[in-house]
Amino acid sequence: MADRLAELEARKAEARVAGGEKAIERQKQNGRMTARERIEYLLDEESFQELDMLNRHGASGMGLEEHRPYTDGVITGFGKIDGRKVAVYSQDFTVFGGALGETHGTKIHKIMDLATTMGLPIIGLNDGAGARIQEGVAGLHAYGGIFRRNAMASGVVPQISVILGPCAGGAVYSPALTDFIFMVQGSSHMFITGPDVVKTVTGEDVTLEELGGALTHATKSGVANFVMPDEKSVLDEVRYLLSFLPSNNMEEPPRILTGDAGDRLCPELRDLLPTSPNQPYDMKKVIAAVVDGGDYMEVHSTYAQQITCGFARIDGHTIGIVSNQPQILAGVLDIESSEKAARFVRTCDAFNVPIVTFVDVPGFMPGTDQEFGGIIRHGAKLLYAFCEATVPRISIITRKAYGGAYVVMNSKSIGADLAFAWPTAEIAVMGASGAVEIVHRRDLTNSDNPDVLRKELVEEYEERYSNPYLAAERGFIDDVIDPAETRRIIAKSLDILRGKREELPKRKHGNVPL
Repeated sequence: MADRLAELEARKAEARVAGGEKAIERQKQNGRMTARERIEYLLDEESFQELDMLNRHGASGMGLEEHRPYTDGVITGFGKIDGRKVAVYSQDFTVFGGALGETHGTKIHKIMDLATTMGLPIIGLNDGAGARIQEGVAGLHAYGGIFRRNAMASGVVPQISVILGPCAGGAVYSPALTDFIFMVQGSSHMFITGPDVVKTVTGEDVTLEELGGALTHATKSGVANFVMPDEKSVLDEVRYLLSFLPSNNMEEPPRILTGDAGDRLCPELRDLLPTSPNQPYDMKKVIAAVVDGGDYMEVHSTYAQQITCGFARIDGHTIGIVSNQPQILAGVLDIESSEKAARFVRTCDAFNVPIVTFVDVPGFMPGTDQEFGGIIRHGAKLLYAFCEATVPRISIITRKAYGGAYVVMNSKSIGADLAFAWPTAEIAVMGASGAVEIVHRRDLTNSDNPDVLRKELVEEYEERYSNPYLAAERGFIDDVIDPAETRRIIAKSLDILRGKREELPKRKHGNVPL
């Protein structure tokens, strides 16, 4: 037995440095952690249980039969984060550059199948160069198996992709199918085709960072949800995100009490809004005042900034927040902000996270670029997302709520359970100036002093329509509230709605306006 145990330990020791000491040293010289170090840092101490450590590929040709390292370039297993079980796989760049072959893919298939069956979050630490060329179609087939499992696990367990190196070609599609993507500034890259191919096909000169770097995907494409300066910060952020999410769609998010009382008043909100309705203000200050400890984890913080989405807590319970941001483009809805919010709403609904909206929206962005780009279709995505969401939904109208954009932003007409408005709310088809120009066009044209008449008509419209009381009279909002009571009312409302049960019509699936 001693000899056999010694042989076992020797094989496992070889597996722990599968890429060789020189490759590991190069990885560290480039300022990057090894695949095992990443797992150890991410998970609770001594909690990792590895699977398939001694797997090796059985391929041949191009010298593969002479190079058969253990693990085949990916480390898979289970562990815990803050005492909660998770499944994880970590690609090892020191073995075949992290490229995916048949055995590599099969290991990921196994861990994904087990995680979905057991209801555990799946975390993929991606650091690979795509399909292993030497294995040909076998690697592509393995990728297809991952993609299908991503789709099957969608909305069942949280799926998180952490990009820690190059991610090219087919390798980008698995992260794109997951719920959240994390990237490291300066060392993470995602693209379908690299700069050389782009240069050959289109003639464009573009750097690796410009084409697929973290900031590109965080600000321009919207592919990356979170960008951090280094690997440890990214892994810390993954742990933080999981604290807001349940392990699967059959569970509620964990409650974490912070000592911030649910019935706390927020008197600072009474003086937050500017005197003029045309002046901007920071909606994140409203959010910070209302949520537990001002703790707000924003998703897509640098993309489509005229809307802000993120996770927070009220009285220890997780909520998802979707809010217009008047500080950016007056909080108007456009193609990018509609898609961003729609994606977030559907994620919250999938994982039993109640949704709170703070509304200050003047409308949809006008212009040929928006119309030609499909603002109708893309705006409908947000409308669809709210309409089909069955989690508790609460709307707070702080100021402007105009036209179709008001309806789309979680109004009672599309299923919000409870809607409240501050006294500063303006719920109308459009702003006073625009309404007067349309309704009184003939009067203004025939007037001897149109400027004076226009001013009088605008003031009359604002007094009559630019307030929340007509909506309250008709029951389109449930109450007009003192801004200082916003947190207290949300906390009470969430408590009331916690037992909400709603079923959608029986169908295979809806047809989202993609």
